[in-house]
Amino acid sequence: MSQPTMTHFGFSEIPFAEKVVKVKQVFDSVAGNYDLMNDLMSLGIHRLWKQFAIRRLHVRPGQHFLDVAGGTGDLARLIHEQLAGSGRVVIYDINANMLERGRQRLVDEGRIQGLYWTQGNAEELPFADNTFHGITIGFGIRNVTQMEAAFREMVRVLRPGGTLMCLEFSRVAIPFLQSLYDTYRFKVLPELGYWVAKDREAYQYLAESIRRFPPQEEVVKLLTECGLYGVRYHNLSAGIAAVHVGRKV
Repeated sequence: MSQPTMTHFGFSEIPFAEKVVKVKQVFDSVAGNYDLMNDLMSLGIHRLWKQFAIRRLHVRPGQHFLDVAGGTGDLARLIHEQLAGSGRVVIYDINANMLERGRQRLVDEGRIQGLYWTQGNAEELPFADNTFHGITIGFGIRNVTQMEAAFREMVRVLRPGGTLMCLEFSRVAIPFLQSLYDTYRFKVLPELGYWVAKDREAYQYLAESIRRFPPQEEVVKLLTECGLYGVRYHNLSAGIAAVHVGRKV
């Protein structure tokens, strides 16, 4: 199949080859305030979402995990706690600034053993087939250029019987909340981005990218087509976010 010539960047259509560059620019801009903005935007609820998501992995000491688009290390930190000093977590992200921010943060907490940091594209994972017991991606899949290619790569490096967990903003399940959420997402978030991160446009893109993300059932279908079985999802906060979980055959 030929590569498409255009793709979306928020609500804009851009040349396919430009999306990686534009996404990098967004996260270069927000890296320094990324964790603070997450707390402000969700009133801290994102931490509960992540704890719920990691419980779906059933982590056991000695296992190996990959956190794709791992950024500043929130999910990796939760996995690392459950590994109890045995096993490893690879934090993988395309953005060097996000990785460095996460590395500094976890080193400051004394978390060194069993954590590894690797930069690269989610669509081209530099790992052998059947390497990891579990793979996570939190609030990152909507920023990749080819979502299907990234999921297929994750399934490739996942061990048979292993679990893939995707946490992402999703479609609100209660209709009357949609207009309230849209007002918050498109009016409040960019202004928070302006005042805290000094970048309104970056958070305008992030709001638009959430709207462009497919609904829960479409993600179930895609993950199943990519080689997972028993895929199911859990709506969080009425579907503002959703956790999708499946296992490799």
